[in-house]
Amino acid sequence: MTTITLVQGDITRQSVDAVVNAANSSLLGGGGVDGAIHRRGGPAILAECRKLRASHYGKGLVTGRAVATTAGELDAQWVIHTVGPVWQGPGSDSSLLASCYRESLRVADELSARTVAFPAISTGVFRWPMEEAAHIAVETVRDTEAAVEEVRFVLFDERAYKAFAEQIR
Repeated sequence: MTTITLVQGDITRQSVDAVVNAANSSLLGGGGVDGAIHRRGGPAILAECRKLRASHYGKGLVTGRAVATTAGELDAQWVIHTVGPVWQGPGSDSSLLASCYRESLRVADELSARTVAFPAISTGVFRWPMEEAAHIAVETVRDTEAAVEEVRFVLFDERAYKAFAEQIR
């Protein structure tokens, strides 16, 4: 059974086996969590992402999928990159957001990662409403069979922390 914990803080400061990156499809860095992970993790992450783009992911990573690279200078072994969906308004496809969590846990299992830190995927520039995103994230993690021992949601601010805390009560 996977334990779910919450932390308010900086995902790039977590000591875990794998850090999940809310990546953009290019895998080449960006803003928000993606930019922070690339900056703190250093050039090794970008180098592996470029290799992925040159081989299996020439057109980029598809929304809802996940792939791993080194964690570079982060206090982790791997970064699991996943591309969340952009909120298009009511009726947006929540199955794509759920897939980000499910696929990231699948990759974590393939890597034998026991501790995984997740951000609140798609809630920044992709505009997914925090309360709905928190519900999808927590329920998906609870419903996904995985050998991961701890899923740590690392939430940047108090609003996100409270939204996730409501879901794990």
